[in-house]
Amino acid sequence: MARVIWKGAVSFGLVHIPVALVPATVQRGIDFDWIDRRSMDPVGYKRINKTTGADIAGEDIVRGVQYEKHRYVVLDDDEIRAAYPAATRTVDIVAFVDADEIPPIHFDTPYYLAPEARGEKVYALLREALADSGQAGLAKVVLRNTQHLAVLMPLGPGLLLNTLRWPEEVRDLAELALPEAVTQAKLDPRELDMARRLIADMREDWEPSHYKNEFAAQIMALVERKARQGKLETVGEAAEEGEEGAEIIDLADLLRRSLGRKGGKESKAAAPAGQDSSGGRRSRKKAG
Repeated sequence: MARVIWKGAVSFGLVHIPVALVPATVQRGIDFDWIDRRSMDPVGYKRINKTTGADIAGEDIVRGVQYEKHRYVVLDDDEIRAAYPAATRTVDIVAFVDADEIPPIHFDTPYYLAPEARGEKVYALLREALADSGQAGLAKVVLRNTQHLAVLMPLGPGLLLNTLRWPEEVRDLAELALPEAVTQAKLDPRELDMARRLIADMREDWEPSHYKNEFAAQIMALVERKARQGKLETVGEAAEEGEEGAEIIDLADLLRRSLGRKGGKESKAAAPAGQDSSGGRRSRKKAG
């Protein structure tokens, strides 16, 4: 199983589902490392002054944000730390939206969500409710001191969390300044019909295993061939950074109590803690 990078809970209403976050993708491309040909030592990035070319000690480096051309505001570490979002360890669902409403350009990085101990039933309940309703959970989550907008969606028997680009990170299509020949094109109906027929003729079912990274395959074949010929060099090992363990929050709450909430407050008619929610009536509220 892929390495768990984060543990916390999915939270909506009063419901908390303990989950673990696992990367849903893996880099399979070729990673070329820099090596000093004279000593076969790894080559890293060097801290230098771009104007003078002189080396700079770490304590002499500060961080600045460009405010105007050639003019920066310098921020100290305390000011930057104070702006970091609180690491709440929750995928906080703020609304539910139609799953097909989110444009593909907003999708960024996918992760699998795996249920933690005592969260399996509520995990399955949320998955089925999303699948049945065609809805997706719009959420906020903090990963590595960075706040992300994200969408929670069912995927087969599991749940997928896909981080989204913030609106200001997506360029408006108007920046292309498309000419009228494109935006108001006068198309020949016969040509359009031929284009549609060509698309229909080339249609296939989605089968990702049919497609390969040919560049990576050729490079790795070359590497294998040269390795078998004994053309191997010994390179010194670079020091690796340690990783901190993720804190586990094991929470389980009842869906019925959330359904009884009105105006952000818990209804007096809410079910008491420990009551089974399996017979509860599902309520759907369109996100405004």
